[in-house]
Amino acid sequence: MNKSPLPPAEPQIPADMPEHTLSVVVPMYNEAENVEPLLERIHLALGPYPCPWEVVLVDDGSSDATPAELARCAAKYGPHVRIVELMRNFKQTAAMQAGLDAARGSVIVTMDGDLQNDPIDIPRMVKRLLSEDLDLVAGWRKDRQDGLLLRKIPSRIANRLIARMTGVHLKDYGCSLKVFRASAIKSVRLYGEMHRFIPAWLATVTTPRRIAQEVVTHHARVFGQSKYGISRTFRVVLDLVFVYFFMRYRTRPGHFFGGIGIGLGALGTLILSYLLALKLFLGEDIGTRPLLFGGFFLVIAGVQMVTSGVLAELLARVYYESGSSRAYLARPRTALDDVDGWHRKGDR
Repeated sequence: MNKSPLPPAEPQIPADMPEHTLSVVVPMYNEAENVEPLLERIHLALGPYPCPWEVVLVDDGSSDATPAELARCAAKYGPHVRIVELMRNFKQTAAMQAGLDAARGSVIVTMDGDLQNDPIDIPRMVKRLLSEDLDLVAGWRKDRQDGLLLRKIPSRIANRLIARMTGVHLKDYGCSLKVFRASAIKSVRLYGEMHRFIPAWLATVTTPRRIAQEVVTHHARVFGQSKYGISRTFRVVLDLVFVYFFMRYRTRPGHFFGGIGIGLGALGTLILSYLLALKLFLGEDIGTRPLLFGGFFLVIAGVQMVTSGVLAELLARVYYESGSSRAYLARPRTALDDVDGWHRKGDR
């Protein structure tokens, strides 16, 4: 079995930790080699933790030995290591939402399962969240151990673009190591590639003054392969438009789609009026002009933006927020879910 490749570190538990319960949520996809080292590292960091804690590991439909490793390690460490097994690969955002739904703690930590995030930072971030009365403390990988061209540069561009469009100014939106107040994060739902935009989504239910960032440790990947590629940039751009819409137009969607629709319709009307003037006053033939089709297209597109766009977006939110539909399917709970399932100080 793989042992932790990370350098040894002593647990760092801040003094006077406020009373709470802690859930650590870790989505995993084809990370069989990282399961045991990750749990070993988490137990090293949180072994002497003064408050009850649990680990929620979400298997996002892995095609390797990850499910078997999760089951083996859960049996080894005890019922505070809980497994959520998704029916297929629903991608990271849905897996994270599944973990958030399963988490029982009043404070929830999310992190990656590739050993690049270090659990040793968790107690310090939790202490800051509670002592400063925040809703989110986001990790900042100041010394990021990733490739420059394919990871660092696109990430920096994305971080600046997201901060500019959302108004939530963080230096590292992509770091999965985040600490949330459960009451805040459970008030939002995540879809698509929205895990990158969690701070922006959270700003729709709380003030940005209750969102902070903390420098965290970042390690180079040792086992497995990265699940990220340059292709996700296009999905991020589309989701950014979606976030921008809901942050500014959630209660007045007609202003967003209506503004675009009126602009297109006005341009189309202007073109058709010009052609009508040519026909009436100059007697020119306009029936075969491409401009005529362009004018009609713009008018129709404007009407569609005002109607079908608004209805589609509103129906999507009703569909997901009704509580009857989720972005993932998980296997039924097991008998282990009925036990207490908290790790307390003094447990092995």
